[in-house]
Amino acid sequence: MLPKASLYDHTIIVRLSIAGSHDSFSFYIDESSPVGPEQTDTVQNFVSVFGAVAKKLMRRWLATQSLSFGSQLQAGIRYFDLRISTKPRDPDNELYFAHGLFSATVREGLEEINAFLAEQPKEAIILDFNHFYGMQKSHHEKLIQMLRECFHSRLSPVIFAQEVSLQYLWEKGYQVLVFYHNPVALEVTFLWPGQMMPSPCPNTTDPEKLIHFVQASITDRRSKGTFFVSQLVLTPKASTVMKGVASGLRETITER
Repeated sequence: MLPKASLYDHTIIVRLSIAGSHDSFSFYIDESSPVGPEQTDTVQNFVSVFGAVAKKLMRRWLATQSLSFGSQLQAGIRYFDLRISTKPRDPDNELYFAHGLFSATVREGLEEINAFLAEQPKEAIILDFNHFYGMQKSHHEKLIQMLRECFHSRLSPVIFAQEVSLQYLWEKGYQVLVFYHNPVALEVTFLWPGQMMPSPCPNTTDPEKLIHFVQASITDRRSKGTFFVSQLVLTPKASTVMKGVASGLRETITER
């Protein structure tokens, strides 16, 4: 949770450590959904052969969160890692959160987050839209309009990172910083370009290597004074998944 004490009022946001979640929407992953367009042919073929059983096994490795957006917010999460996709042959032409399998609609997720902000006017969050699948310009336009409709005046326009303090956000009534990893961000005043929120991936299953990587990246980014994400998460390899295919991510890596 963002600190409320007066000591932090004028603290620049980039100097604060803000709790976040990885694949933040994955609590909502739907086992009955199609496989996401970003998946390899191997995964697509695996699901076509084994069907529902394959998707159930996939969910055990794809669901990195056990809490909804609302519950994460109540627990103090203020940074959300978001991946957006269109769904093939979707009659509603909706946008979905996706990671291997499809999740809740984007509108449902944004409305849940906005409901929390409406009740907590001194809280601020970061939405990091960093992966897009099967999206054309019209889909980006639809997502941008959705952000406007959900958050209205809560959206913070882009300014210098070193000027964003809690006091600044409170005085302006801003509660949402949207980082958008697509060139369209340059055309919209409230979309912070993705390069302003780098998120280097440790890509290891070794805890010691993970800690070393994160410590080095923190030192590097602090010297540059930008927003950045410290991914303190272990990343399973294909061999890791094969060895623990039935047990899943939590039992194989997290609880270890």
